[in-house]
Amino acid sequence: MRALTKLSAAPGLELVDRPEPVCGPRDVKIRVLRAGLCGTDLHLQQWDDWTAANVNPPLIIGHEFYGEVVQVGDDVEGIAEVRVGDRVSGEGHVVCGHCRNCRAGRRHVCINTSSVGVNRDGAFADYVVIPASNAWVQPADLDPDLGAIFDPLGNATHTALQWPMVGEDVLITGAGPIGVMAAAIARHAGARYICITDVSDYRLDLALQAGADCAVNVARERIAGAQQDLGLKEGFDLGLEMSGNPAALAEMIDNLNHGARVGLLGIPKADFPINWGRVITHMITLKGIYGREMYDTWYAMSSMLQTSPTLREAVSSVITHRFPVEQWADAFATARSGECGKVVMDFS
Repeated sequence: MRALTKLSAAPGLELVDRPEPVCGPRDVKIRVLRAGLCGTDLHLQQWDDWTAANVNPPLIIGHEFYGEVVQVGDDVEGIAEVRVGDRVSGEGHVVCGHCRNCRAGRRHVCINTSSVGVNRDGAFADYVVIPASNAWVQPADLDPDLGAIFDPLGNATHTALQWPMVGEDVLITGAGPIGVMAAAIARHAGARYICITDVSDYRLDLALQAGADCAVNVARERIAGAQQDLGLKEGFDLGLEMSGNPAALAEMIDNLNHGARVGLLGIPKADFPINWGRVITHMITLKGIYGREMYDTWYAMSSMLQTSPTLREAVSSVITHRFPVEQWADAFATARSGECGKVVMDFS
């Protein structure tokens, strides 16, 4: 089968022939139809310090995907309701099932998580095998491109829905695809005003189309000006930090209301100081967010998309570029350029 593979501990990837994966007794084998590019995949291609510390080549990369189930393990019945022919997206965090968090039903914070496309062979291939319980069965009429981005949509949903949105004023820092989808979810969930920041006008325009009320290019403007334009004398009520940029979090804290709550999804490259005095005296809540709640987040995003054509259209608008897998190098170059939303590769 075709597989986009990290063959050695060095920069680069190759599309090579690899043996098809074997379906275990509690697994499903999926024929991949679409796959979404993630920032993690760009790190894997580049082979940076993070990749060197976490990845053991050879490895098939990729963790955002949608496909058709072609084989179900002998022991799957009673574990998961998935059958040959089902169209599915995949939860990329494979958990142990026996640590304290797993046994308590908090699988999204399993201490032994193995990630598809990072710690085990992934989905940038004609076939991928995952535990049957990690397969999320989709409606038969779902757009395959949309099915391929349920992983990042889940990140956006998990972050945006940490606290009630109705009537709240929301500040999102980072207008990458997840930040843009978070803006769409905030609009769907009843936020009053949604302001989003970035340094890319292209991505800020995507956010405005998806439901944001104002967009601030922080290379030229300050959030305080947008806050004033919106008439928010007391600051923003909720913050969604999607960039991992220290300056973004610092400016967010400066523009929050007393008692504000912040979800932190963006991962910084290094440690950095923040204004703890302001966090304490303004009683600001900071909460780290990682991945998706298994599987409450999946139920939430599926239900929202099924009941809201407006949200479905807004999320779909984040997909700006599509490439056949043979043009994977162009797909990666486009994703790295920043002049794009979500990039999807076609394996069908």
